[in-house]
Amino acid sequence: MFLIITIDTEEDNWGDFSPKGYTLENINKIPELQDLFDEFNVKPTYLLTYPVATDKTAVSIFKKILKQGKCEIGTHCHPWNTPPFEEKTNERNSMMCNLSVDLHFRKLRTLHNVIKKNFGITPVSFRAGRWGYNKNVAKNIYKLGYKIDTSIIAYTDWSASYGPDFSDILPKPFRFSIKDISLESTNGQMIEIPATVDYLYQNLGLSNLIFKLFARNPISKMRLIGIMNSLNLLKKVWLSPENSDSKDMIKLAKSMKRKKYNLINMFFHSSTLKAGLTPFVKTSDDEKQFLQRIREFLIFARDEGIESKKIAEAAELI
Repeated sequence: MFLIITIDTEEDNWGDFSPKGYTLENINKIPELQDLFDEFNVKPTYLLTYPVATDKTAVSIFKKILKQGKCEIGTHCHPWNTPPFEEKTNERNSMMCNLSVDLHFRKLRTLHNVIKKNFGITPVSFRAGRWGYNKNVAKNIYKLGYKIDTSIIAYTDWSASYGPDFSDILPKPFRFSIKDISLESTNGQMIEIPATVDYLYQNLGLSNLIFKLFARNPISKMRLIGIMNSLNLLKKVWLSPENSDSKDMIKLAKSMKRKKYNLINMFFHSSTLKAGLTPFVKTSDDEKQFLQRIREFLIFARDEGIESKKIAEAAELI
């Protein structure tokens, strides 16, 4: 099994959809995070927003890490602060998938070209801001030469926030055709590497009994998961130190390994590195605990022989 770490590397202003007035204080925390990664020979993928990719200090920080071969740089598009600015600023339009195909192509092209210019690379990995991804976004990133998307969170529905519904998608990486982003295709032009989320059994014995009972009836796996979740027999765990403690992340990784998954994708936001910027870290003590959760998981990964890969390297295994 291999470990990917994808970081939405973005401005400080959580939940603020203004095109201007953002700050980037959290980026000053990146060297400390990278030191932690270096300790475990982990090579993360930093997915940059437009404000980060155009800031001289931020570019200097990431260029240094990139030149040392210690990371990959990809793209993370927040439409509200990526030009051109033609749409109304609101929650619905913060989801790129809700913008016109032409407008979000031009925004993507702007960010893509800025990264090429400022870093001297052509990014191949992409994540939509706020997970606002659909087949039109896939078509546009394919036009720009992207090979990998990581905008899907398995078993997760963003409809309440005007976003897509990924409830029926498994956490398994797969090739896909841009005609259908949710359907595995052996000849697909692109690769999806979902952010890792899966279910753990709360009561294994009872869960197995229910599976055996339903195995005799024509019921879909997703419906069965829904039933067991409602009965509190399953626990949804995110491979993210923002949502899960190290014990649950380790249990999740072990479960994925038993299921023969060869890739797991840990994910979080750079803004969580600094207290008070996201709901996940509110105090300086929370900051330390956040990094400690990452450290404890990386100790487990090292001891289990789980090797780190940049997302583009990992995609070669699919």
